Amino acid sequence: MRSVLLHIEDDDCLESRLQVALDLVRAFDGHLTCSKSIQWEMAGAVDFYGLMAAQIMDATRSQAEALRTRITARLATEDVAWDWVQSDGFAMRDMLRRSGLADCVVLGSCDPLGATGPSKLVGEVVLGAQAPVLVVPKGVARLDCEGPAVVAWDGSPEASRALRGAVPLLARAASVTLVSVAGEEETGRYDLPPVQGAEYLSRHGISCELIDLPLRAKSVAQAVLNAAADREAAYLVMGAYGRSRLAETIWGGVSREIFADPPLPIFACH
Repeated sequence: MRSVLLHIEDDDCLESRLQVALDLVRAFDGHLTCSKSIQWEMAGAVDFYGLMAAQIMDATRSQAEALRTRITARLATEDVAWDWVQSDGFAMRDMLRRSGLADCVVLGSCDPLGATGPSKLVGEVVLGAQAPVLVVPKGVARLDCEGPAVVAWDGSPEASRALRGAVPLLARAASVTLVSVAGEEETGRYDLPPVQGAEYLSRHGISCELIDLPLRAKSVAQAVLNAAADREAAYLVMGAYGRSRLAETIWGGVSREIFADPPLPIFACH
């Protein structure tokens, strides 16, 4: 994971995802690209009805420049390679376009516009990006790349892609646990049992523990999160499931519940 793409926006998750991105870049001796999109609907601090459109645009650019000054000053003190890319337009389009040459995209779980529930930006990027996405919740102080890892496994194409994408991280993990939850709605739909996931990892020199959990929690998502908490996981690897792509992303049930308020970083692929 030598090329890390980081979404820059002044929301509640910025500090956490910046620190996680820095930890990831240091662990792999990589390069950090900070992507800032200037989109006019982000001018929430501006009195929209009291200013003309040109004034709003100027104020938004000033806010973006102040943010750039703040972040670049911070990066100048960090021992990592980095660059800054900035453009006018929607963050979702910029992140998807730039994901083509990224090994990992780092987003915050907070919705940049302050909406409740799963972030629309996260949903669109996870479902459309050409690279794995690491979703970081507010309050995360660091990413322990050598800590325990938990993989949510159901044998689906999404879970398989997430497992493959996470191999560089999992190779550094202190322990890896593949967790399957009995009673999932999609059980029996796919041909890849946990043992095949374990065999795949073994070919990369990664050993793992296989756990088949009965569905005793309120939901599959909660059972997976409980397993991650019990093992003090540094992050969770999972496939992201989207039922359809409309003007607003509609998440699958497990994905929606986990991404709505994740307690730890989520490494996801669609």
